Amino acid sequence: MKTLKNIMALAIMVLITLSCKNEVKPEVKTVDVASETSKTLDPNANYAKAEFKIEGMTCEIGCAKTIEKKIAKMEGVKSAKVDFDRKLAMVEYNDAKVTTTSLEETVTKVADIYKVSDMKSVDDFSTGKKCADDCKKECCADKTQTEKKACAEDCKKACCAQKA
Repeated sequence: MKTLKNIMALAIMVLITLSCKNEVKPEVKTVDVASETSKTLDPNANYAKAEFKIEGMTCEIGCAKTIEKKIAKMEGVKSAKVDFDRKLAMVEYNDAKVTTTSLEETVTKVADIYKVSDMKSVDDFSTGKKCADDCKKECCADKTQTEKKACAEDCKKACCAQKA
């Protein structure tokens, strides 16, 4: 019986010794990373500019930035900017590779809720809220000089908001 206990003890010791690993190896995880290939722009190409409204956007990061990234990744697109507040996309593209129809299709493929309207070719992108020089005069015309200074910024903001 004593020999049986010794054999069992020896077997357990051998089993423990062989099953334990003294060397710890780090766990290797592979992560798929989308590699962005840099687009080469043709210096001899004719680049056109287009502006269009995008209806259906509900947020700046989820909607506007996603649409902007999709358009920017298109072959032949030099630059793309989507302004969520104005619901306006501004795209500069190689007119030999990209059409306004393909731009519209790219936007609508992001999600069915996005609708493109007022597509137009432009020479320069609109910069947004521009106030006329006489904006302050219109808003503050019936005020005294002191009141004009006090309301000048509020007046300018109000006029700009109307023109946007």
